[in-house]
Amino acid sequence: MLSTESAATIRATLPVVSEALDPITARFYDTMLGDRPELLDGMFNRGNQASGEQREALAGSIAAFATMLLERPDERPDALLARIAHKHVSLGITEDQYVIVHKYLFAAIADTLGDAATPEVVGAWDEVYWLMAGALIAMEARLYAGHGRTGQEVWRPWRVAERREQTPDTVSLTLEPEDDEPVPAFVPGQYVSVRVRMPDGVRQARQYSLTGGEGRRRRITVKRLRAGATPAGEVSTLLYDTAVTGDTVVVSVPAGDVTLSEGDHPLVMASAGIGCTPMVAMLDRLVERGSEREVLVLHADRGPGDHAHRDEVRDLVGALPNATSRVWYEAGGDDGRGRMDLGGVEVPEGAEAYLCGPLPFMRDVRSQLLRAGVPARLVHYEVFGPDLWLGVD
Repeated sequence: MLSTESAATIRATLPVVSEALDPITARFYDTMLGDRPELLDGMFNRGNQASGEQREALAGSIAAFATMLLERPDERPDALLARIAHKHVSLGITEDQYVIVHKYLFAAIADTLGDAATPEVVGAWDEVYWLMAGALIAMEARLYAGHGRTGQEVWRPWRVAERREQTPDTVSLTLEPEDDEPVPAFVPGQYVSVRVRMPDGVRQARQYSLTGGEGRRRRITVKRLRAGATPAGEVSTLLYDTAVTGDTVVVSVPAGDVTLSEGDHPLVMASAGIGCTPMVAMLDRLVERGSEREVLVLHADRGPGDHAHRDEVRDLVGALPNATSRVWYEAGGDDGRGRMDLGGVEVPEGAEAYLCGPLPFMRDVRSQLLRAGVPARLVHYEVFGPDLWLGVD
């Protein structure tokens, strides 16, 4: 909880600071990565740095956290920060790195705000930062402890045991650990980070949903991205183009807070494109348990040939006694055409919904689900990349 004095200062300066957050975070990343280029090696995503998405996500998280401290001072911020904490754990972020971030972030605040960065203002925002950092550090410590590891120990080598083409741009890689240590359990919906060395020698890590796992094996699905600007999609493209059976990749412990819920209430799984991947693991677990839950599986894609895991999902839905599915393709196929439209879909009463896909898709489907009577608190979303949707109620 913010002190009374700091709360008043934050309330007065939040509009000004929010307006300046983009230049603040831009200067922060420029100066920190300029002084500490080693942070790009295995930690920061240089594709997101180039696009500006990383600084946009950081600015959004700071503004959302400060707003929550003011508007809901008696609530724990766990729901807001859980997504960040899980992402940090998948990358092995450590407590000392928050000190580095603080140094460069507050230098950027002082440089950007100039005379407006009075000791009172800086002190109040410093309190916000350490409240946010302290909550994240505590959450991450619990997550690390749950895996029996520290931040430096989340990475281990895995061997590509099988490669299977899903579509012309998508491949599934089945992995098994190269050591004899126990394989960490995962909850359907979670992901792992995969770290690879790029042709220029810099290591880069990206997150991939676990689409299955049996015994000591785990499976991920990688979509080759054909974005216009390099280095967007560089890790996915490298894995798609070069990963073959017998190769070694470095993989983190599982993380992610958008996971399959327990209970017997109905489920809605809505995805687009490669956003189907967490849904595959959820459906697989339901089949494994012989679940009789009512499940509605909705998917949108460019066409049948672009639909990864199409046959697998069809078989999983067919193995569940109370599951149905609908598919929308932009072109081709025998299913619905165009964008996902729930106007003719009966959404089960009391359903909990999971969304994964591009942000515009998830915003649209979320609105449709709310109109269909699904409470906002029961609509969960997974973002591939920086979370640019923080603070949505």
